[in-house]
Amino acid sequence: MTEVKAAGAGAAAGAMPAGVEDAMAEFVSELKGFRETIEQKLQAQDRRMTMLDRKTALRGRSPLSQAAEIEAPHQKAFAAYLRRGDDAGLRGLAVEEKAMASGTDGGYLAAPVISDTVQEALRGAGSLRALATVVQVESAAYEVLADRSDIGAGWASETVATAETDTPQVERISIPLHELAAMPKATQRLLDDASFDLESWLAERIAEKFARAESAAFITGNGMDKPRGLLNYPSAPNATVTDGDIGLINTGAAGDFAGTAPANALIELVYALGAGYRANASFLMNSRVAGMIRRMRDGDGRYLWSDGLAAGEPARLLGYPVLICEDMPNPAAGSKSVAFGDFRRAYTVAERPELRILRDPYSAKPHVLFYATKRVGGGVVDTRAVKLLNFAA
Repeated sequence: MTEVKAAGAGAAAGAMPAGVEDAMAEFVSELKGFRETIEQKLQAQDRRMTMLDRKTALRGRSPLSQAAEIEAPHQKAFAAYLRRGDDAGLRGLAVEEKAMASGTDGGYLAAPVISDTVQEALRGAGSLRALATVVQVESAAYEVLADRSDIGAGWASETVATAETDTPQVERISIPLHELAAMPKATQRLLDDASFDLESWLAERIAEKFARAESAAFITGNGMDKPRGLLNYPSAPNATVTDGDIGLINTGAAGDFAGTAPANALIELVYALGAGYRANASFLMNSRVAGMIRRMRDGDGRYLWSDGLAAGEPARLLGYPVLICEDMPNPAAGSKSVAFGDFRRAYTVAERPELRILRDPYSAKPHVLFYATKRVGGGVVDTRAVKLLNFAA
């Protein structure tokens, strides 16, 4: 009898009150309704996105850019000028927005894409520019002060009057800027082709022509309407060299190295340069001379020439970097085919930063000429910072 009562009491205690059960049922019903509403909205959103994708695909729309293109107005206006000769967009650009209008100068400043590509190609070419000091100026010439002598010094005493020391001799060197020009051409039909990358093609053609002309002028230019080249300055035997002359070291044979101990001329060339210049010195020669020197060995049979171990590291000769410049002369009797020195202190390249392009559709019909000009100059500012190897006895 006692067990029956206990079981009945437990069942009564486990039963859920009527109010709570109704509230729970109502909550479950509302949750189901909320779920159905969300699913309907998601399905409707999916249908709208699918419809939008179909419309975009049919109309061939390009995806929207996520970043603003600051140079878009300028690039568009310059492309219109190159392809169709329409310069209205260039004239409409404000000066502070890199306007290209320069009607009085006979051309328009090239787009930054073309100008930067040309500059990068000039720096990477096998030219003296890679070793020399390069400055950008806004005037027609670049002037530099060169100190031809050392400042005098002496020991001072507390009781004896200090004597006057020597005065340094400062010389003003002017490097005039000359106009470098290139004129590639293309047909109008090719320019009308939208798939033709005109800017890249134009930059490559201009850079190729400018690089060849610059490299030759920096080595052998006579200074008349072009930079004055390194080999165009007066030279004299290093033992008797004076200020303003470049020192010469002879190889010991006309047009070749000496038959016995040919490397001695290279060693003498290195130590003919002052110690203050040797720290940043380099060799300059063409491929033919480099091929002759690569076969030289020391007394123990080791090659004097060593190739760079790391990527991008230049080859080394007697521990100094070597730049191959094809504009250096081939070996001949009396040729100065190898230069050694601190070219950053010896030679300076001055240039105007802008590149101008003039479109000419009339002179070579049916071709369109693109007359590109750049102003550049160069000259030796310190003759003591470089020595030349003379292929003579």
